[in-house]
Amino acid sequence: MSKLTTTAKHLLVGRPFRSDRLAHTLLPKRIALPVFASDALSSVAYAPGEIFAVLSVAGLAAYSYAPWIAGLVALVMIVVVASYRQNVHAYPSGGGDYEVVTENLGPTFGLLVASALLVDYILTVAVSTAAGVANIGSAIQIVGDHPVWFSFAIIVLISALNLRGIRESGSAFAIPVYAFIFSIFAMIITGFAEYFAGANLQAQSASFELQAESALTGLSLIFLLAKSFSSGSAALTGVEAISNGVPAFKKPKSRNAATTLALMAGLSVTMMLGLVALTLITGVQYAENASLQLVGAPPGYYQKTLIAQIAETVFAGFPAGFYIVSFVTGLILVLACNTAFNGFPVLGSILAQDRYLPRQLHTRGDRLAFSNGIVFLAVIALVLIVAFQADVGALIQLYIVGVFVSFTLSQLGMIRHWNKLLRTERDGGARRRMRRSQAINAIGFCFTAVVLVIVLVTKFLAGAYIAILAMGIIFVTMKAIHRHYDRVSREIAADEDDLVLPSRVRSIVLVSKLHLPTMRALAYARATRPDYLEAVTVNVDSEETADLAREWEDRQIPVPLKVIDSPYREITKPVLDYVRRTRTDAPRDIVTVFIPEYVVGHWWEHLLHNQSALRLKTRLLFTPGVMVTSVPWQLSSSEALDARIRERAERMPSVRGRFPGSVFPPDGTTDEPGYGRGGSGDD
Repeated sequence: MSKLTTTAKHLLVGRPFRSDRLAHTLLPKRIALPVFASDALSSVAYAPGEIFAVLSVAGLAAYSYAPWIAGLVALVMIVVVASYRQNVHAYPSGGGDYEVVTENLGPTFGLLVASALLVDYILTVAVSTAAGVANIGSAIQIVGDHPVWFSFAIIVLISALNLRGIRESGSAFAIPVYAFIFSIFAMIITGFAEYFAGANLQAQSASFELQAESALTGLSLIFLLAKSFSSGSAALTGVEAISNGVPAFKKPKSRNAATTLALMAGLSVTMMLGLVALTLITGVQYAENASLQLVGAPPGYYQKTLIAQIAETVFAGFPAGFYIVSFVTGLILVLACNTAFNGFPVLGSILAQDRYLPRQLHTRGDRLAFSNGIVFLAVIALVLIVAFQADVGALIQLYIVGVFVSFTLSQLGMIRHWNKLLRTERDGGARRRMRRSQAINAIGFCFTAVVLVIVLVTKFLAGAYIAILAMGIIFVTMKAIHRHYDRVSREIAADEDDLVLPSRVRSIVLVSKLHLPTMRALAYARATRPDYLEAVTVNVDSEETADLAREWEDRQIPVPLKVIDSPYREITKPVLDYVRRTRTDAPRDIVTVFIPEYVVGHWWEHLLHNQSALRLKTRLLFTPGVMVTSVPWQLSSSEALDARIRERAERMPSVRGRFPGSVFPPDGTTDEPGYGRGGSGDD
């Protein structure tokens, strides 16, 4: 079983990396762009569609506002990217928004940002995967008919790739990301070329009549435009990932991260504005509720995604172009969740180091990736996919609230950061650079704060309240974890009084029969030279207990045997009562209980041995002043397994020499003692 598990793990994840190979996992800009910017780049695949879908409620005339809304979203992105370029230079350690806010606004606000980012990363995986499946489903019907199953499979696959390491996943994802960029630019250039050449670019949906759900004027129209803008602002998600991933860049880290941010912004803005323009040129009508709003559509009409409709029109004479665009768009949307798979584990590791999350999230796995964080993120995202049936329209309403909370507080924190430096800086040139950076962050704060208010107002009842509730739950949970770790630290803090030795050591060996495991336990207990040593057995069968006492006396074992009566044939309670009485009689003494243990080599042998001892050991561990020591006795099955493991270790240089002992326990070997009827070995 152990060999099978290890082999499967190596096939899935790969062989372990040594810790000194961490430097080899650092990323150049060409790999860092697809790793950290795939989320922001892929957002242009659905952000324009969300703008038009919301505007469709007011009818075709409302589409005239789309260029202005897209332009405003592009402006906000440029401002936010310019602001984050200051962040990566000021805080290159990888803490990102959490570090900025914690240091400048305090731990409570830092924890709020962390909660928001964790929720945003989880939703990034769910939304990106669902959107990718929807785009592929526009070209391949079976995918569109089973979005949940395909989303499930994709998240599992991407999790496995990330478990192999950040550089490996980046190399695997680089080609699809660059293919998406190339295909979108090819479509935009081809579309504009055909338009200026006088070609008749009319989408199939252009012949339909877009029926308004209601006539909107005044405040209701303003609210609709604000909602369209907030939906389009989904294009900004993923911008913060680069500031969180600065340590993963090659040197000079900050400069490379800032350059990657600028490249990401330029590509995203150009693609988004180009897609909005082509939507208006081709007359694509993209409705929020296609079955009700698109009058004149043929029976059974399936509304393709916005990009799919544009590609179908632009590449009308080249059908392969439509399939290529649909496929690579779906692929990058699926791979966009890789940004979250790189950001979430790093943030989780930092929070675990600060004692806000379980310690297990802090350590790296076999491939130097934060494996526990990757697995945790995948599981939560899968739950969301199933709960919302991979519906992009439903999931996206929960989206972007968290990211704009972090944007806003991060920029406010940077303003205070520059204020702190300006108080001590006297060099004129340095002060001017700081003032310029502070002005950029101040503009970023104003923009993101306004967008946050708009998002909260327009999306709260549509589903954003779920994300806010999740942020609150995570915030409270992390506070509780921190309090627990603090309490434990206070409890176990050492002082001078703790160095005082106990008055005496009283040792107890639990036995049931006089056999080799018992003799080993007795020998080991005597070798520790306690102040007092005795053997204890529980009398659940008078005849067998009498035989044990006679044999004990015949062999003249130099350890007194204590027999504990058990009228109700219990084992655990009489032993516990005896140990506690011993502690009560001499509270300054330490009691050590030695329990013989069977080490077995087959899973089914666990069912046949060590069961009563497990109960005893568990209860004894909760008894103050009592030490529990297991004395192992290896059965032949464990020795055979040990030989197989050693043989495999010799074939694996990465683990050779790690296990110098005589027995290397397999993953499934129990630490339960082989004890029954008050001793070892017969249960």
